[in-house]
Amino acid sequence: MELELIEEGSTSLWVPRHDSTAVFPPGSAPIFYNPRMALNRDATVLVAACTDPRTYLDAMGASGIRGCRVGHETGTHVTINDRDPDAASLIRKNADHLGLDATVTCRDANALMSEEPFDFVDLDPFGTPAPFIDAGIRSSIRMIGITATDTAPLCGAHLKAGIRRYMARPMNTDYHAEVGLRILLGYAARMTARYDRGILPQFCFAHEHFVRLHLRLARGTQAADQTVARLGYIYQCPSCPYRTEGTGLFPEQQECPHCGKPLSPIGPLWTGAIQDTDFLSTLAERLPASGLAEPDELEKILTCCRNEPAISYSYDYHKLAKAYRVSPGPIALVLESLQKEGFSASRVHYSGYCIKTDAPLEILRERLTAQ
Repeated sequence: MELELIEEGSTSLWVPRHDSTAVFPPGSAPIFYNPRMALNRDATVLVAACTDPRTYLDAMGASGIRGCRVGHETGTHVTINDRDPDAASLIRKNADHLGLDATVTCRDANALMSEEPFDFVDLDPFGTPAPFIDAGIRSSIRMIGITATDTAPLCGAHLKAGIRRYMARPMNTDYHAEVGLRILLGYAARMTARYDRGILPQFCFAHEHFVRLHLRLARGTQAADQTVARLGYIYQCPSCPYRTEGTGLFPEQQECPHCGKPLSPIGPLWTGAIQDTDFLSTLAERLPASGLAEPDELEKILTCCRNEPAISYSYDYHKLAKAYRVSPGPIALVLESLQKEGFSASRVHYSGYCIKTDAPLEILRERLTAQ
């Protein structure tokens, strides 16, 4: 296996050399390493720096880059695991290269998490994290991080796979990134509540080909009940832009008030806030001196997430204009107009063309037409 020394953030380590001519270069190496996930790892390093975990588990280490960055850039004691012996050997090489006081294990991730507790458990599998979330929750004392790269099932493009993996019905909407994020959050919430525990979303976002959750776990039946109370559905009209949301374990039968068609339920999923705005402010304060790999991009996401209303859906600005046959002005003017009328309105972190607002659809249509 041919290795090369790379640098990400302030951490250097050895990774397998990719075949740059392959359709998916990271998949061409015997041990997985994806440089396009640097932003995802940046977010985790920053979260770890601001939560100061006593122990941290990178449950599926591969090259070990995530756990090594957390250990090297925050000083946290890390355990990095991979069931592949070659991957475990590479992780040991990287830990020694960095001089880390790290524990390296070569075990099945679910078995390890079922037997040992960690203050911060991090799940970053290739594809779906669904088979690991239950054990991850049981292992986590305080924090859990979850990455999903199976965005097609989560967002409804592969409907049956999404239903099988997450026991929820997604839909491929114009706000599909939000759907995927909240489907994953809802699944994590249901898995957590079974143990009389609850989740408190700290920093959760969707970006390009992945969804990333950072969750604080709370103990007790009250926390579990509060978590269950946040589960619900988005109700989407199949014929017009109308959409709404509601809480409850089971979907309601609703009709579109504009065209009379039955609304299609999406879920169960997490409704309400997906961020802790005070925590996002703490992350933003620490960001300039963090030495991360992609600080500017992460700053944009943090800023947008802080401004987003706690609404479970958004509107694609261009598709909305097309549906109403109007040529709207700049998005900023429409948002400003809605805000002046007392409505919540903002851009979203996962798309340059979507907006969130609690304004009724008829008001939104008027503002589009008025620009």
